[in-house]
Amino acid sequence: MPMIPPPLSLYVHIPWCVRKCPYCDFNSHERGGALPVDAYVEALLADLDRDLREHAAAIGARPLHSVFFGGGTPSLFAPQAIARILDGVAARITLPRDAEITLETNPGTVEHGRFDEYLSAGVNRISFGVQSFDDDKLRRLGRIHSAAEAERAVKLAQDSGLTNLNLDLMYALPEQTPDGAIADVEHAIALRPAHVSHYQLTLEPNTLFAAKPPPLPDEDSAWDMQEACQARLAAAGYAQYEVSAYAREGRACAHNLNYWRFGDYLGIGAGAHGKLGDARADSIVRTTKLKLPRSYLERAARGEAFGGANPVPAAERPFEFMLNALRLNVGVDADLFEARTGLPLTAIAAPLERARRRGWLVDDDTRLQPTADGRRLLNDLLQLFLGAT
Repeated sequence: MPMIPPPLSLYVHIPWCVRKCPYCDFNSHERGGALPVDAYVEALLADLDRDLREHAAAIGARPLHSVFFGGGTPSLFAPQAIARILDGVAARITLPRDAEITLETNPGTVEHGRFDEYLSAGVNRISFGVQSFDDDKLRRLGRIHSAAEAERAVKLAQDSGLTNLNLDLMYALPEQTPDGAIADVEHAIALRPAHVSHYQLTLEPNTLFAAKPPPLPDEDSAWDMQEACQARLAAAGYAQYEVSAYAREGRACAHNLNYWRFGDYLGIGAGAHGKLGDARADSIVRTTKLKLPRSYLERAARGEAFGGANPVPAAERPFEFMLNALRLNVGVDADLFEARTGLPLTAIAAPLERARRRGWLVDDDTRLQPTADGRRLLNDLLQLFLGAT
């Protein structure tokens, strides 16, 4: 079965932050003075031009489904710069008026009165990197904001007319108790955001925390925190729809849903990644861009390519598809596997049978949906699809 073109999103990476957090393994770089905003905006649009030109056959006439400004800390760029990027994007590819446009922000970088300007620029969704409402935990995480500043920033955004807000929270923090994790969730609920991302602090390679691990709760305590917080969020009307995502009705993140449904996305900016399927050529490529901002800007100044593209072999497509789709509580229609990978469902018949026999997948041939046990043992479930074809 040939692939069917999925929705197309755009990810824009702004790699600078005020201070690198000790747990962060993202492509982020501490700001060392004035940011090269004008040069970077021009580089982003040149990056987009090159992608649109080099992958024209795969992109076709599809409009953008969503735009996501990630980082780093994108709110270090003033609303005027974000507006220039969005105007430049809209001049190059169809950007519907109702497309979801998200800006990640650190509460410690928010200035009074700017949210209405971001709204005017085209941003209609804000994602706050709150992480905790406990000042001691924020200090240990290396965050630059306080709990009071986080609360104030959320209220300023709401007062400006932005109603689609996400709060990022972490649990299993250094020496955190279950009561402390629940208190963070209670504080978030009181602010009435549309969406809450709730994920466990993990020690990632090449981070300060990996080199000097803090005292973290054990696995059983972390699991207790997850279950208790999940129950509290559900009681407050936040349905869990993905491993770490909870939303009020109709407020699931459209951009991330496109990732999890194995949709396509352009990635521009230093260190950005993209994924594009070409239905006519029955091919999928992953694009990558240079990680270091200086190298990225130097390439832009010389008019050179910002990175490269690598095909996704057919043998790797089942695992990549399942890695995303099985993060969703409701899974996906089985037909989507063929539409997004170009492979017949029979290519994964054996691992599907094993997963259902172990009780990790719902026993329904029309859906690819993890059971409660499958969600809890997700890594084990995914391993079944490695080298499935």
